[in-house]
Amino acid sequence: MGKVRRGWIQEGIDVYLKRLPGLEICELRDSTPEKEADAIRAALRPDESLVALMEEGKTQASIPFARTLEQFGNERLAFVIGGADGLTDALKAQARWSLSLSPMTFPHEMARLMLVEQLFRAQAILQGSPYHRA
Repeated sequence: MGKVRRGWIQEGIDVYLKRLPGLEICELRDSTPEKEADAIRAALRPDESLVALMEEGKTQASIPFARTLEQFGNERLAFVIGGADGLTDALKAQARWSLSLSPMTFPHEMARLMLVEQLFRAQAILQGSPYHRA
């Protein structure tokens, strides 16, 4: 939900978007949680599984995160970062996977940057790239 307004964050996101061909970011307009949930459902493709990013979600270190992604195989995943008021309970219940980036709270824009970096890192881990040095 929402747009990235800070240039330095968008620059970081753009770096990882170039490294992750096929990754799409769909920005939806901020509104009430119910309207945001409707917009998210409308934007989901029939072949996509919802991954809800939320406080109550499961936290994972980078390697277990990569292994979890690997278990989804070629399945299309739609990672959703809610607006300031979070996701509705109904949308959370619809999610195939609930994920938390951290027990800490981050601004939406930073969460987006951290998510795309972790998606790139997961790809690097699965490909045996030296990007991830654990």
